[in-house]
Amino acid sequence: MTTGMEDTRIALDPFVTDLDGESARLRAAGPLAAVELPGGVPVWAVTHHAEAKQLLTDPRLVKDINVWGAWQRGEIPPDWPLIGLANPGRSMLTVDGADHRRMRALVAQALTPRRVERMRERIAELTEGLLNDLSPAPGAVVDLKAAFAYPLPMYVIADLMGIEESRLPRLKELFEKFFSTQTPPAEVIATLTELAGVMVATVAAKRAEPGDDLTSALILASEDGDHLTDEEIVSTLQLMVAAGHETTISLIVNAVVQLSRHPEQRALVLAGKADWSSVIEETLRHSTPTSHVLIRFATQDVQVGDRILPAGDALIVSYAAIGRDERAHGPTAADFDITRTSPNRHISFGHGPHVCPGAALSRLEASVALPALYERFPDLELAVPAGELRNKPVVTQNDLFELPVRLGASEG
Repeated sequence: MTTGMEDTRIALDPFVTDLDGESARLRAAGPLAAVELPGGVPVWAVTHHAEAKQLLTDPRLVKDINVWGAWQRGEIPPDWPLIGLANPGRSMLTVDGADHRRMRALVAQALTPRRVERMRERIAELTEGLLNDLSPAPGAVVDLKAAFAYPLPMYVIADLMGIEESRLPRLKELFEKFFSTQTPPAEVIATLTELAGVMVATVAAKRAEPGDDLTSALILASEDGDHLTDEEIVSTLQLMVAAGHETTISLIVNAVVQLSRHPEQRALVLAGKADWSSVIEETLRHSTPTSHVLIRFATQDVQVGDRILPAGDALIVSYAAIGRDERAHGPTAADFDITRTSPNRHISFGHGPHVCPGAALSRLEASVALPALYERFPDLELAVPAGELRNKPVVTQNDLFELPVRLGASEG
């Protein structure tokens, strides 16, 4: 691929050692930045809010990997660590036009607002149980991610999808390999195969014995006699389980980090002078759970600012950069501020027909978990300086290895 921009290409750090700095460089490079993904794969990134909204609804950008010139030329190996995110099977993430509308309509039949709202009581029950288990000695350090932010969304998504809880430990291992830039090539295809196998087994079990869960609802969903195929259900399950738990983990973790870094804002929300919804939306904007989304492909040349996204090239959406775009969020876009008076119109869950179907569930989980956590432990604080928190080697997620905290005295 020849773009004339190779000398200014920004290589994304596979270890994500400075996501904020990297995002600032991407924004400064303009709305369309030339980047290199781990593994030496050249793509483009949209890094500004307005241009991202335009490109997310531009029919010249499609999800069919066969449009990608580098893929056609055999330059992308099948064991590339990120191949599962660029070519994840037939789901809403990989189809366009009428196929996308059809699949989205069928998924919407299954994942109704009523079904999501019915999860509220279960989320509250799981939250209380996890908080009850948090009873360390005074001054002890707890990994809040491992003890609370991770298990809650995994239990919720397992309940929602009808996945056996006994599978969760192995699913955790598989999804860590799925997202990581450091998964050895020899394990990439085996990981994808095993993940698909778990979803195939879940679909088979629900066909044999349907239940009150999303997998059964996806099997039964019909529009004018049309149903999702087993391949579509399996890929949709994998997509929703991956996005459904990873996004919520990062949302809860990042909210705790920002409230710890801004105790005056934490005091406002604990005193009822600010809403938890403002905490959630500001976290989604400022410390978005999803840093980069892979991948769309240009069917023809597309003008973006003063640059051309060439036909056959790949585009990623850099949400971590977009969320702090000053043209969209004002001169204080880099600041975490739950008291913003202007509407918080971030696009961290996507835009237009590509809004994440699990957005409502993620917001619901955070709206239950965060108030309950701080009601129980109002003096919760980080056990290390925020600058010492370590991101996992995942270029698609703003995800920490651990969240060491001191909980303080329990109010419950």
